[in-house]
Amino acid sequence: MTAAPRRRRLEPDERREQILACAIQLFGEHGYATVSTTELARQAGVARGLINHYFGTKRDLYLEVVRRLVTIPRFAVDQLPVGPLEVRVDAAVDWFLDGVSRNSKAWLAATGGWDPDVEHILAAADETAADRVLAATGLSAERVELRAMVRSYGGMVKSACREWLVRKELSRAQVKLLLSTTLLTLIREAAPRLGPLP
Repeated sequence: MTAAPRRRRLEPDERREQILACAIQLFGEHGYATVSTTELARQAGVARGLINHYFGTKRDLYLEVVRRLVTIPRFAVDQLPVGPLEVRVDAAVDWFLDGVSRNSKAWLAATGGWDPDVEHILAAADETAADRVLAATGLSAERVELRAMVRSYGGMVKSACREWLVRKELSRAQVKLLLSTTLLTLIREAAPRLGPLP
């Protein structure tokens, strides 16, 4: 482990983000069980009590790390370029893959779903992802069958990223092609023919 950074005065939101960024890195590299709050505090350059102040327990901090890694923020949709669907899908998939790439070890650990609280966060993130994908592609979030289709696509997204990051049998470019092409096919071909259950 590297030397702890020197402490400096930060605003509360900046300090919270600093601790969270450090936790993402440490949990990704060493796993939840082996990282102590003392080590987290040392690496973040904060007093250990600040971790409790901002996040509560180590477990609460870990759950926040999982939430951050698996939840697509609203601004990701708002920042998509204006243009044809292909351009928007391409930019959305790029944004997602960039985030996974930046935090690959932590993302892989977070999507393992090893306990009920993590599973709850993952399920909520899947619903949020469905909302964001439906908003980005102009499909109706009210149609339950479309939400189910997009949640299914989300499962493929996770699997494809594991093929890239763990098995290393697909490159990032191949994963991007797979995800973009599949999403476009779902939107253009499957969604129009997807009716409610009989």
